[in-house]
Amino acid sequence: MERAKEIEKLVNVLRRTSRMAMQSEWTGAGGDAAAFCVEQYNRVLGRLQEIDPDIATIFAPLANGSSLTVTAMACRQLAAYYEDEVGRQRGWGYAGHFDTETFKDFWQKGAREIEDLGEYIRESIEEWARQRKGKSGSTSEQEAKKTTNLNDE
Repeated sequence: MERAKEIEKLVNVLRRTSRMAMQSEWTGAGGDAAAFCVEQYNRVLGRLQEIDPDIATIFAPLANGSSLTVTAMACRQLAAYYEDEVGRQRGWGYAGHFDTETFKDFWQKGAREIEDLGEYIRESIEEWARQRKGKSGSTSEQEAKKTTNLNDE
């Protein structure tokens, strides 16, 4: 395989591994996910060092037991090193619906720190997942709550 094409493929693996590591971190995945992501990063790094030996002075393999966050950071940094060759990543790769008005309102009313953004994402992710699956669920949940409240009276 030609060098440029292989580097492009390896960078795509790094980007996806980074995304998987962060998703696993957010969802509380166990050590198996971390071990897999670390191993994947180390394999890609090893192959890139064979293709481009100069990166060995900049990037080192991750230690076993590295966290998902550290692994995601390492993947992003290594992918960024090759951005000039393969181009920047476009978007988040998520094809779901994003309510821009709600986000704009949230941001204008006082999202001053990155923790606020993280909290917004954690609060919204369940609804985004429902939309992605094509289930609105909110109407049936509201009806179930009304029924429960009527039964309590």
